[in-house]
Amino acid sequence: MVNLDTPKTEPQEPDGTKKVAALWATAVAVPVTLLVGVISFLALQPEKSETADKVPTAMPSAAVEMAAPKLDERSAQVCLAVTSQLPLKVRDLPARQVSAGPEQNAAYGEPPLTVACGVPQPIMCESLEKMAPGCVPLDTELLIMNRVCWYAKPGAEAATFTTMDREVPVQVTVPSVYENPAQWANEFSDTVVKTVKSKTEGLPSGCQV
Repeated sequence: MVNLDTPKTEPQEPDGTKKVAALWATAVAVPVTLLVGVISFLALQPEKSETADKVPTAMPSAAVEMAAPKLDERSAQVCLAVTSQLPLKVRDLPARQVSAGPEQNAAYGEPPLTVACGVPQPIMCESLEKMAPGCVPLDTELLIMNRVCWYAKPGAEAATFTTMDREVPVQVTVPSVYENPAQWANEFSDTVVKTVKSKTEGLPSGCQV
């Protein structure tokens, strides 16, 4: 007689070796996935450049304090011509509002580099011995830059550059934080040449090329 009953099979114990291998695979796979994710995230970040750390100084909204002495009619006309021809930006310094006399004053950047037209004309001292207060020493080296003769007066906080050869003097004040102040002053030489006539008399010897 044929026995149709299905023979019972004993339940098999799980393979311990396979179970341990699976656990190891899971344990390794998770950190690798995290590592790949971190690398991908870092790869998407923009590279830091040298200028990335140089955050531009916020430009104050307040106007730059400047004096605006009353000018005679001719000086006022000349200064208006000067300020109307000044650039809106000098290198990386944007123009700023001034507290008074926008027709004769201008300012750029922070700390502000300023331009003042119609300032008092610097007077040369009579001699090396006779030096009146405020006069320009005779042994001062005057700077001729782009056809403009400038008197440079250094200072702890700023250097001032005043034209010596123009019918209406123009003065540029450059804060000490800006390197090579004479080059900053020279940024305005072309505007001075275009708008202010040169003097024909009374020029200091150092202004003559």
